[in-house]
Amino acid sequence: MADSEQLSALLRASAAGDEQAFSELYRLTSGHLNGVLMRLLKRRDLAEEALQDCYLKIWKKAETYDPGKGAPLTWLHSVARYRAFDLLRAKRPEVALPDEDSDRPLPPMSLADLSVDPQARTEEAQGLRRMQDCMQTLDDRQRQSLMMAYYEGYTHRELSERFAAPLGTVKAWVRRGLARLRQCLEAEAA
Repeated sequence: MADSEQLSALLRASAAGDEQAFSELYRLTSGHLNGVLMRLLKRRDLAEEALQDCYLKIWKKAETYDPGKGAPLTWLHSVARYRAFDLLRAKRPEVALPDEDSDRPLPPMSLADLSVDPQARTEEAQGLRRMQDCMQTLDDRQRQSLMMAYYEGYTHRELSERFAAPLGTVKAWVRRGLARLRQCLEAEAA
C-alpha cells in the first residue's frame, strides 16, 4: 500500500483531471477497497458494483478530499463504506447495518462466487475453513486487529484509537498476528 503523501498527491492530481494519476490511485487502493466492500456486502457482484461506483465518485469528488481532516485512505474507506451502506439499503432492506460498537462475533467470511465451478468453490471453501481455523489460534487482540485492518479497512492509527493502545503495540499485534497466521496456514498445507 502506498503512503499517505503519495495517495494525497494522487488525489490532488486526480482532482485536476489527471487520468494517469487516477489510474495509479486505483491500482494502489482498489484491492484494499474491494476487501472492505466484500466484508460489508458479502457478495462479489455487489462488491464489484460498489467498487465501480466508488471510483466514479472518487473521480468526481477528489477535490473534496481535505488532508487536514484525515488520511487519504480513511477518506477512500469512507466513500466505500457509504456506498456499501447505500447498496445494502437499496438491494437488501432486510439486512441491518453493522453496529460498530457491537461485541458480537464477526460473521463467517464468505467469498464464494456462484458462477465458479463446483470444484473451485470446494477449494475456496476449504481454504476459508483453514483460514478461519488459523484465525482462532490467534489471541483476541491479534484477531480483532487483523479483521479490522484487512476486512474493514482500519489503519494502524485508527486501530490504536479504537483500542486505546499505543500505535507501536497495535502494529505489533498486526505483525505478530500475520506471522502466526502464515505459520498456521503453512503447517496445514504441509
